[in-house]
Amino acid sequence: MTKMSAKLEEGYLTGQLLIAMPQMSDPRFTHAVIYVCAHNADGAMGLVLNKGVEKPSFPDLLKQLKIEPAENADSIHVMFGGPVETGRGFVLHSADYLQDATLLVDHQVGLTATLDILKDIAVGGGPRHKLLMLGYAGWGPGQLDAEIQANGWLNAPADEALIFDHDLDTKWERALAKLGVDGAMLSGDAGHA
Repeated sequence: MTKMSAKLEEGYLTGQLLIAMPQMSDPRFTHAVIYVCAHNADGAMGLVLNKGVEKPSFPDLLKQLKIEPAENADSIHVMFGGPVETGRGFVLHSADYLQDATLLVDHQVGLTATLDILKDIAVGGGPRHKLLMLGYAGWGPGQLDAEIQANGWLNAPADEALIFDHDLDTKWERALAKLGVDGAMLSGDAGHA
């Protein structure tokens, strides 16, 4: 993958947040907030922003990968990025860090899936903001659009503060608040006008 900038195309949600509706039937996405890294006619790919994992920890992963961390190395939160390829890691990060293999999603967020970024983080370098995601959420052509039309998801603009903060317990409510919606007022019953 070469360095590129995903451009926002009309009708597509690249660089946006997906917010699971209360009636979401898939338990892996209950109250999920997903950052959409790519969405086009071929499908969509996103990363869950509000579900952490207990194991493995970042130091555990570095040990498995035989990367020696520096004493002043930053810690990084390890997250459940989604149910697809859960053994694969992605670093969602601020756009102040770029490699040839970085996908620049928009002007504030990049995605890198190389060992080099983990090595840089382990020695105290790397991006200012970062989340290590295991797995991702993926949709085939038209699948995400159909789920949105069936009232499975809302979408909202993304911002760096909401993407990278570590308060996972309130992220769903805060994402809804960006739309002026109170989660307690949402019904779990789907319907169409």
